[in-house]
Amino acid sequence: MLDLFFIIQKLILVSAVLAITLVIAMYTTYAERKLAAFFQDRVGPNRAGPFGILQPLADGLKFMFKEAFIPANANKFLFVLGPSISMIAACMACGVIPWGSSLMIMGHEVPLQIADLNVGVLYLFGVVSLGVYGIMIGGWASNNKYALLSTIRASSQMISYEIAMGIALIALTLSTGTLSLKEIVSLQHGGHWNVWVQPLGFIIFIICAFAETNRMPFDLPECETELVGGYHTEYSGMQLGFYLFAEYINMFVSSTVMAALYFGGFNFPFLNSLGLSHNLVTLLGVGVFFAKIFALMFFFIWIRWTIPRFRYDQLMRLGWKVLMPLAIFNMLVTAVLILL
Repeated sequence: MLDLFFIIQKLILVSAVLAITLVIAMYTTYAERKLAAFFQDRVGPNRAGPFGILQPLADGLKFMFKEAFIPANANKFLFVLGPSISMIAACMACGVIPWGSSLMIMGHEVPLQIADLNVGVLYLFGVVSLGVYGIMIGGWASNNKYALLSTIRASSQMISYEIAMGIALIALTLSTGTLSLKEIVSLQHGGHWNVWVQPLGFIIFIICAFAETNRMPFDLPECETELVGGYHTEYSGMQLGFYLFAEYINMFVSSTVMAALYFGGFNFPFLNSLGLSHNLVTLLGVGVFFAKIFALMFFFIWIRWTIPRFRYDQLMRLGWKVLMPLAIFNMLVTAVLILL
């Protein structure tokens, strides 16, 4: 009976996390268009529903009913596989995120985490690294020179910035002594957030997160003025929708990981002194966690409409000559301080 309850609770949790991720990613497109309009003194979407609130649904339906065109000279299997890999890799990262403490349901403790892996940070890093294969496969299979140039840019960019990001995470794991996301979050109770312990590591991580998600000012793989549309130049219909949707899911996942690793996740000051029931404290923690996530997502959007796109040589110079030496310096200083 316990095994059946365990299976049911995991199925419900997986479905809820997937649904929340997709809905948030869908409405992030609406938030980005509205915020961009605000920054530029415009109105933004305002036709589909009150204040344009149904615009993401209209866009999704348009992608679904639009013809999925496949070029005659494209590798048809890989052409379809590319956006599928990007979408699956983006969603898989949510499996190890601790969304909250636990709930007491029918006498059973239900942890709000799909899988508590003792190597959760390594799992996250591995899954995020798979996203580049979706871009590479899709761009190469298109048999289009602009898409191919975009895949070369994307692969070199993501590989370059993954190194600095990985070294920043090494410094964080040295500080916490664990690779489990749940334990890293638990160690940050009472306002002892890792961002105060690893400020330089956080700055390196968030810059690399912008590059890994291909967000402005690091959106060189999609540079419209040079590469038409980048790796998805030949895509249409829901296949194009998967690529565009995966970018917003990656932005949500990146914000979630940063909130968990550096800002305490579902922890907040005076959490245990509120005098509330266990379930209420857990739900309050979940709400605080999502508030941190939305604040970081707002920062992603804010930067996109504030800073212009880098040149490609500037992007690579920043990754190799600035961020990587800083990440190595941060790791060595952290190791020395721990030894002393």
